[in-house]
This record gives sequence, C-alpha cells and structure tokens, in this order.
Amino acid sequence: MTSDLATIPVLDRFRRPLRDLRISVTDRCNFRCPYCMPAEIYGDRYQFLPRESLLSFEEIERLTRILVNLGVVKVRITGGEPLVRAEIDKLISMLGRVPGIEDLTMTTNAFLLSQFADKLKEAGLQRITVSLDSLDDAVFRHMNGRNFGTERVLEGIEAADRAGLRPIKINAVVQRGVNDHTIVELARFAREHDYIVRFIEYMDVGTLNGWKMDDVVPAEEILDRIHAEMPLEPVEANYKGEVALRYRFKEGDGEVGVIASVTKPFCGDCSRMRLSPEGQIVTCLFATSGTDLRTPLRDGANDDEIEAIIRGLWGLRDDRYSEIRTMFTDEPRKKVEMYHIGG
Repeated sequence: MTSDLATIPVLDRFRRPLRDLRISVTDRCNFRCPYCMPAEIYGDRYQFLPRESLLSFEEIERLTRILVNLGVVKVRITGGEPLVRAEIDKLISMLGRVPGIEDLTMTTNAFLLSQFADKLKEAGLQRITVSLDSLDDAVFRHMNGRNFGTERVLEGIEAADRAGLRPIKINAVVQRGVNDHTIVELARFAREHDYIVRFIEYMDVGTLNGWKMDDVVPAEEILDRIHAEMPLEPVEANYKGEVALRYRFKEGDGEVGVIASVTKPFCGDCSRMRLSPEGQIVTCLFATSGTDLRTPLRDGANDDEIEAIIRGLWGLRDDRYSEIRTMFTDEPRKKVEMYHIGG
C-alpha cells in the first residue's frame, strides 16, 4: 500500500528531513567494550532479548519500505554485533531489493567478517565500516573486554577488501590514557591500505560507561597529532548532515575524519532515525526512550497507520542533545544504551 502522503516530505521541528536509517538487528555482541557493554554488567547471566521479541526479517523489511517512502535513502545495519544474528545475509538480500535505497552498509567489529564478507557482498551489501579502536594488540585486548587480539579483525577487513565491500571505513573511539597514543599508527595503517579512518570523540552514550569529560580527546588534538606526522588539509563534506569532519593527506592519497559530537556538535543537520532490535524507533543517539512499532505491526496495523505513527513522531522531533549536553552535567539523565541502538 502506498500512502497518499508519500509526496509530502517529513520534517522535524527544526526542518530536518529523515534520510538515514540505522537498524540494530540484535542486542547481543561477542565483545564487551567498556564504553558500550561493560563486562561487569553484561556478564554471562545477563538476559538479552529472547528470539520472539526481535523483529523478524520480514518486519524489518516492511518498516524499511515505509521509512524509504518517508525519505530514507541510506540504510546501515548495526547491533550489538550484526554478524551474530543468524542468516544476516538474507536480510541484506531483502533490503537490497527495496526501491529507493541508495546506500546499504553495515557496521561490525569484524571478528566474524572473514566468513561472511563474500556472502554479504553477494547479498547486496555495498560497503562496510569496521570498529577497530587500536592496532596495538594489548590495547585492543583491553578495549574489547574479551581479550581478543587484532588478528581476526584484520583478517575480516582483508576479506571485505577482497570481496569489494569498499570503501572500507574504520571507526576508532578515542579515550585519553587508553588508546590515544595509538592514533597515528592507525591513521598510517589506513593510509597505506587505502582505508578511511574515523576517530570518534568518546561520547556519553547510555548511562553505564562512566563517561567523564576528562576522558575525551578533542578532535582538534587528534588532528594535531596526525598532522604533525602526516600533514592534513580539510575536505568538503560529501553531503549535508555528514557526521565526520574530513581531511586528506597533503602528500599522497587517503583521508581521515573526526566525529566531534562532544566538542563540535552536529545536531543541526542530523537526519538519522534508529530502529532497535525489538522494534522501537529512536530519534536520537542520546534519546531517553523510543516509540514502539512492533505492537502495531503484530496487531495488524496497515502501512498507512504505521507511517502515520512515524510521521507524528518525526514531526515532533526536537532532539539536539549534543548542543545542550552541558545542561545535564549536574543531573545526568537516563539514556538508551548504545549497544541497543547501534552507533
């Protein structure tokens, strides 16, 4: 069913359109990164969502089609760790057939990627983003919370490269005193292999990671450290609302980026909606809660009724947490955890 409202753009209160959809397909992960899923909380006895609570692939595809009808052109599969969701390549294949999607990608820790890369490419995935906080094996073992070395992640990146899942991007969350001394090494590695690295300021996503401003390495400092070794110059954004500030190497090819949500908020152009594993739509990475779509889906609501819920939610959206973060310094608010809605 096609809504009569299909030609009317959906805009929030700040006139921001809906363009990007991030689909978290599972709340489970094989890592326990302290800034996302600290092991002392998400231990062996932690109760993750039961299978029946997760949206089926058919439900995800249906919601995606409705959201594309509202303006979404970019779809990213996230988690948790998306590759632990059984038969994830089938979902990719289903989404790859949805008319209107211009960019279909995935963010993964790449630990399982070597065995999935070819399947994902054949299913229709266009490119991949890998979370890799450091090339230093000891640092990486500490930061993933499972004592896993870098070898399997690097094998996964190489497999994705061979499969043609390019451009390959590497995301690194930078924490002062933890991995900031390995920034230049990672930038050099990415440059040598023609990958794009994005350094992300450590953010106060969720409420369980013990975030402190003292742990943040500002984007300017990150860039200064790289520039001192490999001179950089700025590059224009690929599109309005791009989250990374882009820079290229003055000598030779390659680029790096910084995602400065803390020191240089980009809420003003945010066009992202997130879909949680159990069917909650969330309008901000720092949201306190989401809106349930699974219940109306399973209660028989038609596409127009689902679309009306989404339109109503986005039309009331006034999220700009990063711009007003300092208002909550003395009284931190509860936020949805990052592992539940992806990055």
